[in-house]
Amino acid sequence: MTLSPISIAFYNVENLFDTKDSPHTLDREFTPKGKKKWGPYRYQLKIEKLGKAITRIGEDHSQLPPIFIGLAEVENSTVLDDLLKSDALQYLPYDYVHYDSPDERGIDTAFLFNKDQFEVLKSKAIPVIVYDSNNVRDYTRDILYVKGKLNDEIIHTYVNHWPSKRSGFDETRKKRIDIAAILHQEINSIEEVNPKIVIMGDFNDNPDDDSIQKHLVNENFTNPSLSLYRNGQGASKFYGIWMLFDQIILSNNFLKPTESKLKFESAHIFNPPFLTNPRGRHKLEPFRTYSGKYYQGGYSDHFPVFILLKK
Repeated sequence: MTLSPISIAFYNVENLFDTKDSPHTLDREFTPKGKKKWGPYRYQLKIEKLGKAITRIGEDHSQLPPIFIGLAEVENSTVLDDLLKSDALQYLPYDYVHYDSPDERGIDTAFLFNKDQFEVLKSKAIPVIVYDSNNVRDYTRDILYVKGKLNDEIIHTYVNHWPSKRSGFDETRKKRIDIAAILHQEINSIEEVNPKIVIMGDFNDNPDDDSIQKHLVNENFTNPSLSLYRNGQGASKFYGIWMLFDQIILSNNFLKPTESKLKFESAHIFNPPFLTNPRGRHKLEPFRTYSGKYYQGGYSDHFPVFILLKK
């Protein structure tokens, strides 16, 4: 009997806000009276759609939904509670790890995991302290660290959502390089010999950009997303160009069966028809919740990405 591979995934869920105005963050547009007219119906529809998407990631390759999945752009624990109560997820043994971050908009990273398959041993939020060219701090997302046991092996996972290029590539490039250095400081503090490490996230840079290829991925890591990107694949589209900001990077021991019971098999972008825009000039692109101020009723402006590990 051949064992089915298991999957792990990452998904930027595009502004998963509740409908309440938080006094401490810039989330007013995602309220019933805000610019987005973000009311209970639209919110619940997004929750149900995301639940469906998560359960189906990797369905053509694995018998189970992802064992764990990193998320970006979740507002708080309330939206995660509601997500786990969605029709698709409510009967599955998922739990989550989440910490509120200092992001000005109030969007965080999170970690969903199958409690029957993965045991969380330790977690923390790693502060990301970076500055702009005027030496003003950018209050961006923390890195979420989760240490856990999968298939009797310890795995260290880092969930990232790096600063976007919205204020300019040159202006923000240094921030992303600085975050790569922060992440390596944390990795170097792991006391285990030859630890198994998964780095995932929306890095707001492609696999061949300097922040990833020169500063994050060193001789101890492999980035399977690079070959996907070089083959013209992407998880999001900006100004008509496919981007692969969403990546899962592995320590090299996942490629060596003598060093791990879990061996890397392949990397994928999950882009079935139901996650793609069905019409118009953006047909076959990610089916977004909003396009600018216009409500589309989709899932997210990113496709999920996942990798397969063979036991």
